[in-house]
Amino acid sequence: MPDACLLILLDGLGDRAHARLGHRTPLQAADTPFLDRLASLGATGLYHATRFGQPLPSENAHFAIFGGAPGEFPGRGPLEALGAGVDLGPDDVAVLSHFAHVKADADGRLFLARDKVRMEPDECRALFDAIPPFERDGIRITLHPVGGLFGVLRLTGPVSPHVTDTNPMVDGRPIPALLPLREHEHDPAAQGTAGALRAFLIDAYHRLREAPVNRARLAEKLAPATGLVTQRAGRLTDCPPFRERYGLRGLSIAGGAMYAGLARFTGMDFHRATDTGDPGGDMAERVRLALKKTSEYDFIHVHTKTPDQAAHTKDPAAKVQVIESLDRGLASALEPLDPDASPLLVVTADHSTPSCGPLIHSGEPVPLMIVGDGVRRDRVDAFDEISAAGGCLGCMRGRELLLTILNHLDKARLEGIRDCPAPVEYWPGDHLPFTLDPDPKP
Repeated sequence: MPDACLLILLDGLGDRAHARLGHRTPLQAADTPFLDRLASLGATGLYHATRFGQPLPSENAHFAIFGGAPGEFPGRGPLEALGAGVDLGPDDVAVLSHFAHVKADADGRLFLARDKVRMEPDECRALFDAIPPFERDGIRITLHPVGGLFGVLRLTGPVSPHVTDTNPMVDGRPIPALLPLREHEHDPAAQGTAGALRAFLIDAYHRLREAPVNRARLAEKLAPATGLVTQRAGRLTDCPPFRERYGLRGLSIAGGAMYAGLARFTGMDFHRATDTGDPGGDMAERVRLALKKTSEYDFIHVHTKTPDQAAHTKDPAAKVQVIESLDRGLASALEPLDPDASPLLVVTADHSTPSCGPLIHSGEPVPLMIVGDGVRRDRVDAFDEISAAGGCLGCMRGRELLLTILNHLDKARLEGIRDCPAPVEYWPGDHLPFTLDPDPKP
């Protein structure tokens, strides 16, 4: 049996059927001979990290794929902060933020004029420099850059993560009022956090309107970044480390602060990958690195964001091109493939990203395949959302995928076995040896 797992995660791979593609998904329409051949060598099925129809962001889906329980999820804000090197205390709150073009109407109501503003690196730095630390009622708010116009807010003091977002995510829509969540509307910490964050965002709006960088852009008839919008507040939670719970030494090969933060939070090592504009070439390089690391790690997550990014352009043909490039990259890295002598190979996605319509992500399940020594082989010989639905894996949800990986690595724990005091999911557990008492003195 294989002694390591290679999880190839094609972010946002799932999609909807499009008339311009003959009512096929981009994955169905793409020419993917290598992925199709892999499908013929193993077991296929579908995967959803929670419930059918529920759209998920990458962080929630990845957390489930890595075996995290829903109540342990800290929120996107803390993961982004950890990935950006921001140290959080156990009571701190972290909130995603980014600069956007914000306007006020005649009644003083703010609305999102343009969510995505293109700015040069020096302009981005000037925006961050324009926002100093802010304090109100014992709550301190600091803004930390993550990349480009994106940052994370760290809130300290008597704070709560249970507040609403201020990012409507659609141009032209009003900025939502900052309020405690309904189930926390009488919580003083949530009330204070909403009030302090609202005051901070108002202060930032006035500062940004007068910032020299925005005055210069207005003079050049370019959209200014006159406000900060926020979302996905969270706080660190108690989560057993990946190695401790599942007995696997984990490595994540990915780009982006969130994936670095997720690895740090779950106790996995992280290798930051860069994108060059060649999806297939980048994937081949990451897979080759992962293969070299199988002597050090039992579980290696190899990630690409490119299918998700292509889908966000709302051009199905662009996503087809990315998928075909990834197929060529995987072929170059994994050929010749011997399923009986290779690591356990798992190929799937975290969520579906529709290439048309208003939704950012959608709630359809994604295709899944597992290839390796001992893995059942079904009759599916194509890798797409429809073909995989007829495979022998059925539809897995949540942590079932990681438990299935443990099973194929021969590390699955028989229910009821208690060889160590910790509630671990793998077998054999790390237990102390049973020793005899020393011989009594004569």
